[in-house]
Amino acid sequence: MLLQRVAVVGAGAAGLCAARHILSRVNSFAPPVVFELTDNIGGTWCYDERVGTYDNGRPVHSSMYRDLRTNLPKEVMMFPDFPFDPQLSSFLPHQEVQRYLEKYCHEHHIWPHVRFNTAVENVRPVVLSAEGEKDRTTWEVTSSDSSGRQKTEMFDSVFVCSGHYSEPHIPHIPGTEHFKGRVLHSHAYRCAEPFSGQVVVVLGAKASGLDISIELAKVGAQVTLSHAGPLLTCPLPAEIQQCSPAVAVEEDGRILFQDGSVAAADALMFCTGYNFRYPFLDAAQLGLQVQDHLVSPLYHYMMPPAFPSLFFIGICKIICPFPNFHCQVQFALAVLDGSVALPSPARMEEEVRSELREKVERGVQRRHLLILEQQQWEYCRTLARTAGFTPLPPVVRSLYEEVWRQRRVHPENYRRLNYRLVGDARWELVD
Repeated sequence: MLLQRVAVVGAGAAGLCAARHILSRVNSFAPPVVFELTDNIGGTWCYDERVGTYDNGRPVHSSMYRDLRTNLPKEVMMFPDFPFDPQLSSFLPHQEVQRYLEKYCHEHHIWPHVRFNTAVENVRPVVLSAEGEKDRTTWEVTSSDSSGRQKTEMFDSVFVCSGHYSEPHIPHIPGTEHFKGRVLHSHAYRCAEPFSGQVVVVLGAKASGLDISIELAKVGAQVTLSHAGPLLTCPLPAEIQQCSPAVAVEEDGRILFQDGSVAAADALMFCTGYNFRYPFLDAAQLGLQVQDHLVSPLYHYMMPPAFPSLFFIGICKIICPFPNFHCQVQFALAVLDGSVALPSPARMEEEVRSELREKVERGVQRRHLLILEQQQWEYCRTLARTAGFTPLPPVVRSLYEEVWRQRRVHPENYRRLNYRLVGDARWELVD
């Protein structure tokens, strides 16, 4: 039997996970080709002090800031088949996650299969028809190296693992051009010191907005945390005050909030998330719609029904990322090697549309349709059951939910705790 050739776009955690599992199935798959835009693995975990663009004019990919520590403990964050060093504390600086991914690469012999400084320019389906046989899709992948030399190759499948933390989403606020200070997105934030003693309005109170606000408060910035959600009830530093959403910037440069109050500030920082962007894909040709916060329809949040040998890995939000990639990749490979039979394209599309309809009817906003949150556990269980691989141990969910609870109560201090897994079902606090 001919081995299937797989292209993997991106050498961040999702791409490395795809490569590791492809390499372990030597009877079905040829070694993968992993296309990586930068000169290192790690994706968003690979810290770079630079912001804006690289020397080659391409935008800086990573959104990592200097002092970021993980908001999930390593016991939950790890790939289930590859634990972190047990000597490390539970909540890690980003450098330790990068080291972990490099170790993962060495352990699974992934390095030789990564083409660094290589951009994927175009991914195009080529449908092959033979009389009396079912149409077969292959994928034409055009890439360019650092000198601009282009190369086109054919693959049986493509895994899109290019992440979704590199294209800032900046909502329109009328009059922003009147603002006198610095306007930036958290994508371009690296450290707090330049904001010392300044007044900073931070837009958005999700993970990065809250974390960055606490960092800014520690260097003596006065922070207005502007967000649409209910007021956070957890203890916050005295330097942080909460406020309703910013609705405009007035002609004198002051910021107007929804409740009618106005404030002058030295900096306006958008912690407002990221857009999906796949410049190498023609969405219409694939039967997809790619919007800022939604890619649809994707069967099991992975495959365009019309082209189920193209897989988006890690597209869902508010998930336990590495375990989620681990499940998605194994499901995708089971589809490719024939051990999972898919419904017809029409049936897959109808399933996706009815699930999204049901979410909208429940009041979920369109931009939140890819948020899994509590659904993630049943989703991963379904993938494991269908594809016949070992499901995630229940301790992952149990500890994940405990840490979410701690984060809500102690956003400044929850990372001081350390945990240990005791088998598949239980965790304990470590002194």
